[in-house]
Amino acid sequence: MIDFENKVVWITGASSGIGEATAYEFAKKNVKLVLSARREKELERVKLKTGLAPENVYVLPMDAADIDTFDDLTKKVIDRFGKIDLLYNNAGVSQRSFILETDISVYKRMLDIDLLSVIALTKSVLPYMVKRQQGHVAATSSVAGLVATPGRSGYAAAKFGLRGFYDAVRAEMFDHNIGVTVICPGYIKTDISKNALSADGSKYGIMDNNQMNGLSAESCAKQIFKAISKNKNEVYIGGFKEVAGVYLKRFLPGLLSKIVRKQAPK
Repeated sequence: MIDFENKVVWITGASSGIGEATAYEFAKKNVKLVLSARREKELERVKLKTGLAPENVYVLPMDAADIDTFDDLTKKVIDRFGKIDLLYNNAGVSQRSFILETDISVYKRMLDIDLLSVIALTKSVLPYMVKRQQGHVAATSSVAGLVATPGRSGYAAAKFGLRGFYDAVRAEMFDHNIGVTVICPGYIKTDISKNALSADGSKYGIMDNNQMNGLSAESCAKQIFKAISKNKNEVYIGGFKEVAGVYLKRFLPGLLSKIVRKQAPK
């Protein structure tokens, strides 16, 4: 088990949903937190709710699409705390649109935020971990990173790619004592569907029924903390339907294909 007391934990997408809930879970372990997202006011709210001493929480606003700033942001964390023990890449955006209707700019934005930005921030942080010969990197993929369904083509492409990238990172960083955990949530009760991109790039703006009835962000965060603490390679979090899909993909792909064809994109 990894002991996170006094460790420096950087969480992106920390202003709401899974990121916010995971920040509170790590705060229970007396860590030093770096909270990043676009909405600074919301990050300040999360900072207060962690219950940690103000000097142990660093609010660091960032735009996941602006990868040219990542080296400078990483240096700010190093200047503040001297190290980064855990980077948890959680920022991302989902999709609610069909392939034939979706503008190519939507795919580009989704890949920029959900894949390229994760690669870029990981590359910014890894050299500091390699220098210390220790560290851990985690990222939120999705069950959609294993099982693609209608209305999620770009999202699935990014999340499939993220898992592939981190398989390579895990292998390359093993001798440097750097662990990698990929988180694959199913339906979690957050605003992810409301903030998802529609065919023209606008916000979808609707809470899906599956999302509404999903696992709570708090329960998800507890499982995320446990998986990272145990240095698991990959963890699937969600209801029976989503997790069963992962195993059907592995053992009965033909059956899963038939099921997915009938899946409503909500």
